[in-house]
Amino acid sequence: MKILRSSALLIVVGFMAWMMFNLYVTYDSRTELNDVAAYYAEEGLSEVGAANLVTSIVVTYRGLDTLGEVTILFLTAAIIGLLLKTEKGTRTTPVRESSEFLMTGARILIPVITMIGVYIFINGHLSPGGGFQGGAILASTFILLLMSISNKKIGHRLLDYTEAISGLSFILIGVLGIILAAGFLDNKIFSLGTFGTLLSAGTIPIIYSLVGLKVGAELSNIILEFNQIQGDEDH
Repeated sequence: MKILRSSALLIVVGFMAWMMFNLYVTYDSRTELNDVAAYYAEEGLSEVGAANLVTSIVVTYRGLDTLGEVTILFLTAAIIGLLLKTEKGTRTTPVRESSEFLMTGARILIPVITMIGVYIFINGHLSPGGGFQGGAILASTFILLLMSISNKKIGHRLLDYTEAISGLSFILIGVLGIILAAGFLDNKIFSLGTFGTLLSAGTIPIIYSLVGLKVGAELSNIILEFNQIQGDEDH
């Protein structure tokens, strides 16, 4: 039996080594941009009007990809909520008192972290960042909130409304791009504004804000589901 396991392991290792060797031998180091990337680099600034072209491509030229990613995250949150649902349909957090140190720290840090998250997705067209990064930071404030008020029950309603409104608004802007501009999520339904300023790049700041709110709400919902099911187990 040990010989069979060792032989199987050697076969797997040998196969992986062969794959890596082929990748190494056939690797082609590109020194020039391909046609699509060259178009983004040459025409992107004038068409999109954003200083941070890389992240702006995500919500303009590749807007359907972003819609798919947000949809996957929504389905993940929905599936987790379905799987963790209790028989009564309600969950409670464990009853315990939070320390004064934790609550005081939360009161100071939550507004600061929230502002950082909002700053990141509002300025995603000007500097590194965007909706997904800003949304993840907003979700981290929710973790701190749960830790600091763990003896109180938190409902899903506000998170659900934020998620639904953000998602519908995101799709609406995409459809308006088809009607008023050149395609889905085309940012030129609004003026491109002055290059490099906050109110520039058309609808990109709005799209990033909606994505940030939606991602933050979805991740917070996932965190809340796990927190509440843990509370049931503790009871």
